[in-house]
Amino acid sequence: MPLDFRNINTLCSSILVETLSRLGLTTAILCPGSRSTPLTVAFAQHDRIEAISILDERSASFFSLGIAKKSRLPVVLVCTSGTAAANFYPAIIEASLSGVSLLVLTADRPAELQHCRAGQTIDQLKIYGQYPNWQAQYPLPENCLEILHYWRQNTIQAWTRSRFPHAGVVHLNFPFRKPLAPIEQPEIKALESQIDEEEFFSFLGNRQPGIGRKQAMMEIPSQWQTQKKGIIIAGICCPQKPSAYCSAIAELSQTLQFPVLAEGLSPVRNYADLNPNLICTYDLLLRNLELAQELTPEIVIQIGELPTSKILRSWLQNTQPQRWIVDPREENLDPLHGKTLHLRTAIEQLTLPKTAARSPSPYLKQWQAKETQMREICDCDLTATKELFEGKIPWLLSQMLPPGTPLFIANSMPVRDVETFWRPNHHRIQPYFNRGANGIDGTLSTALGIAHRNRSSVLLTGDLSLLHDINGLLQTNKFWGHLTIILINNNGGGIFENLPIAQFNPPFEEFFATPQAIDFAELCAAYRIEYHCITAWKRLEPLLNPLPEEGIRAIEIPTHRGADAQWRKTQFHKWSNE
Repeated sequence: MPLDFRNINTLCSSILVETLSRLGLTTAILCPGSRSTPLTVAFAQHDRIEAISILDERSASFFSLGIAKKSRLPVVLVCTSGTAAANFYPAIIEASLSGVSLLVLTADRPAELQHCRAGQTIDQLKIYGQYPNWQAQYPLPENCLEILHYWRQNTIQAWTRSRFPHAGVVHLNFPFRKPLAPIEQPEIKALESQIDEEEFFSFLGNRQPGIGRKQAMMEIPSQWQTQKKGIIIAGICCPQKPSAYCSAIAELSQTLQFPVLAEGLSPVRNYADLNPNLICTYDLLLRNLELAQELTPEIVIQIGELPTSKILRSWLQNTQPQRWIVDPREENLDPLHGKTLHLRTAIEQLTLPKTAARSPSPYLKQWQAKETQMREICDCDLTATKELFEGKIPWLLSQMLPPGTPLFIANSMPVRDVETFWRPNHHRIQPYFNRGANGIDGTLSTALGIAHRNRSSVLLTGDLSLLHDINGLLQTNKFWGHLTIILINNNGGGIFENLPIAQFNPPFEEFFATPQAIDFAELCAAYRIEYHCITAWKRLEPLLNPLPEEGIRAIEIPTHRGADAQWRKTQFHKWSNE
């Protein structure tokens, strides 16, 4: 794209956008507003960047988050001055804690309009606190070659800091004076003959993805090889290359002959054919206190963050085994404060010893036997369950979804039911989630971002999570691809039914369960969304395999949260004592 010499604002903005394009940027999400006009114009007219206009800033920010999760590249997010920037905050927190690259560009008013009650003006410097990897205020655009060079070089720095040493958020604040629109300034137009665009950007090349850092290989600690009662925990993770990730865990498991306790929010369960030592019913098995004591490990190798299961966490806290956490991030990933050592590397970078494979230990065989037994019991009872129990939904999805389907799993009960009920399979389904801050913010918008220009995708969500982000449906005319929304409608917050407060009504129903009594058929009609209501399990599979190729649709499954909570209580007690 040629630089835009119509005025100094368009020139500086076009330098920024062309720099980002040459670094590898492909997508920019633009929220409407006046002060951000120079940035919006520059992105909108660039022929190698997809510019998408989204009205609601909170929805736009989570849509950006979803695209960045899928692409593994930074996505640009633009807004005008004032409170517009504040609406990005929840997604910025989630991106920061999840390690997702976002470049947040906020337009601002110049210094002479600060702190004097000029309209739509707030203090935007460091508005996102400690969450960005890096943040900077750009100088006002100026007819000065040094300033033009600064806009180029600082943008390179911003791109780099959004990816290294770890992926995260970069916030750039841009004060602009008028003219904001591309009104010509003759003195800037005269610069066109003085700046050679190809020479200006020549050192960047064209559309470079950026310079990566290859991690050094690391040998596994010798202590791992001397223990026979060890487990591997494959925790919450969304790896860039799931096949390589799952293979690395499988190889470690088979070398050490350790069972792998695999969280449902990990791809490991969906590559079950790689690993004969997979344990997926750990949350159910460890409810039996006698068995839990027998299965106490001497050593635990935790890959990534801990699974969600409170049962597993309590077991680890009570037994206090030596625990190694394998993860390249700098953060402390041990909320249990146990006997923990951190191995700051990726599981794929571990070098295994070239020795003969160990024989399966009695400890491993016990885990495998209990897994087989619990899997048979669980499958038998769920097969016989005819009522619309919400826990059966992830159990069915693990068997029904087309291979390779991207699946976004909402917080609250869906992530927990996936952990408990998701069956091991070899369908290579790709789980996505927002487990950085674990909120219900932006559920629908994130799922739409993941599905945008992707293969047909699915969102598993409850009714409150969907309603909390219903503005995401405003972007349906900007969306390319297909998303099926599987809506578990239990008319309220089902997770609270499992907490002690459920025994106290009032105030439970009004202030915790918060039923909304929404007619989702009418809601979908208002947004022109295809709608289905499932009243029997047999109607579900024909709607899921194959999935449509375009559009958005909702499949509502009405459930009863009180009855579902009682089902869990009864069945978990039964299963843990069989």
